[in-house]
Amino acid sequence: MNPTYDFSGQVALVTGGTSGMGLATAWAFAEAGAAVVVSAHNEEDVAKTAKALTDAGHRAIGVVCDVSDEAQAAAMVERTVAEFGRLDMAYNNAGIQVPPTDAADETAADFDRVNAVNLRGVWTCMKHELKQMRRQGSGAIVNCSSLGGLVGLPERAAYHASKHGVIGLTRSAAVEYAPRGVRINAICPGVIETPMVADMLETQKEAMDEFLKLQPIGRLGRADEIAQTVLWLCSPGASFVIGVALPVDGGFTVH
Repeated sequence: MNPTYDFSGQVALVTGGTSGMGLATAWAFAEAGAAVVVSAHNEEDVAKTAKALTDAGHRAIGVVCDVSDEAQAAAMVERTVAEFGRLDMAYNNAGIQVPPTDAADETAADFDRVNAVNLRGVWTCMKHELKQMRRQGSGAIVNCSSLGGLVGLPERAAYHASKHGVIGLTRSAAVEYAPRGVRINAICPGVIETPMVADMLETQKEAMDEFLKLQPIGRLGRADEIAQTVLWLCSPGASFVIGVALPVDGGFTVH
């Protein structure tokens, strides 16, 4: 049984919030009483997710945002505060994959694209979330890295560079903002049952089979397991947890 949280009166922002881990986290925040801002780059998906939340009786809005664009990230946070008056929790989850490629053959376009979303996108969102949380003197941020932020695997140099970078951003900002009442941490999901992973299982079957062999728990992770980790890191139960890069990977990184 998952623990229960009471986030009544608080406001949570979730990027990449219309599918997979982000969607599960948005619902978990809402069911714990928070007002939720769901963000993604696809307008139709954002509207559909926000409507589903409000139809279920939750306070929620959707904001279309390309997180690699700082102006859009700033506008997303401004809209959040204009609508709900504050920002207490953020899960910077938006991310993409690029096809596995020999390190000598990766294109600059792929490197720039994956780092624009996965690394610059976390930076742009965190920067503007922190501006609001600095004014409040409180808040909690969880950035989404990956097991690829902790280890190195073949043919994923650009992706792993982006996810290692997220951990560096998290640690630096965490020690800077802990004295100001803002806690910042990262999670490092393993192979989780999401649309992105479903596509990888289909197009990269051999590589994914090898990944699963290295997950000692013997199964894919679930999106709700990531959501519960995010909620815990944002809760008073994690009040002394600062700057961690927490593996949520079924034991993958234990090897």
